[in-house]
Amino acid sequence: MSSTAPAEQAIYSEDGYFGHYGGSFIPEILVPAFEELKEQFEAIRHDEAFWRQYCALLADYSGRPTPLTYADRLTEHFGRAKIYIKREDLNHTGAHKLNNALGQALLAKKMGKTRIIAETGAGQHGVATATVAAKLGLSATVYMGREDMERQFANVFWMRRLGADVVAVDYGSQTLKDAINETLRDWVSSFETTHYVMGTASGAHPFPSIAAFFQSIIGIEAKEQLLHATGKLPSRVYACVGGGSNALGAFQAFCPDEEVELVGVEAGGQGEDSGKHAARIAYGQGKLGVARLQNGVSAGPRRTNERYVQSRRRLGLYRRFADFGGFGGAGAGTVYGGDRPGGRRGAGVGDEVGRADSRVGVYSCFCRSF
Repeated sequence: MSSTAPAEQAIYSEDGYFGHYGGSFIPEILVPAFEELKEQFEAIRHDEAFWRQYCALLADYSGRPTPLTYADRLTEHFGRAKIYIKREDLNHTGAHKLNNALGQALLAKKMGKTRIIAETGAGQHGVATATVAAKLGLSATVYMGREDMERQFANVFWMRRLGADVVAVDYGSQTLKDAINETLRDWVSSFETTHYVMGTASGAHPFPSIAAFFQSIIGIEAKEQLLHATGKLPSRVYACVGGGSNALGAFQAFCPDEEVELVGVEAGGQGEDSGKHAARIAYGQGKLGVARLQNGVSAGPRRTNERYVQSRRRLGLYRRFADFGGFGGAGAGTVYGGDRPGGRRGAGVGDEVGRADSRVGVYSCFCRSF
């Protein structure tokens, strides 16, 4: 694992814009909190001591580096590319979410915060946030839609066992977008002592850059592991795209390599014409605009003719973000709609990998429960 901070590798923009996408659209009351966060994040981006501390915790506590597994039987089944899987499902707490939560918790302590808050939908990010809070001696509050709490009661149980206060959100759709609203309401009144651990590459600048920075460890490891295993770079790197943190984590290390194609696969739901899917890029149905006030970023949400943001449709809960941050909007690589196997996030990725004619392909496995 590299001990040098990846400031030059990680995607970053000082003003938070990537082409027409990104930026920061926030209420005035939150400006001081965002300015403090930008200043502190800029400092740790170039701080090798901070990165070494982060990597040491990942190694000793999270179990990194996660394996790069050669899928020999899947490779034989399709008879085309050699398929390798980056096993983020074997990361502590069962997903890639801990990479970001642990990094932001360390940042919170460096900023002198004593409390962290987070939103969660399926509960993976909530469990990761509760876990790092317990590890680092921080108090934690996690906001979760009532509907999601009922469907993901196991994750709610573990968040509470880890000492987090899990707050049900009972208005609106009672799902993730409402949990984000409530988390921001909390932060407005508590940012002097509290850091908001945004769960993915979403929201106003610098949140997408922060998530991308800490998740970049996925691609850094995968690149080193693949060069060690095969002596060459892959032809393609595949990743499922929801909020964007897993895909950005996998892609960033390969961005300088022009011979590597980066392929994102979105949840296709019930198909392009159904209106019940979460493919904002692949089907070309995303429209430039602010992805609701609570997200605070110029992105490409699916919008109705009345300019309301359309809800996402997935069989799974991973993940119901209206936007995908500035990076995805700027268009890094190819994006497919994975509607063939039923539209769960990640379900269509293996299908696309299997059809590839590439000599070597890497698939970033982000979570245990597809």
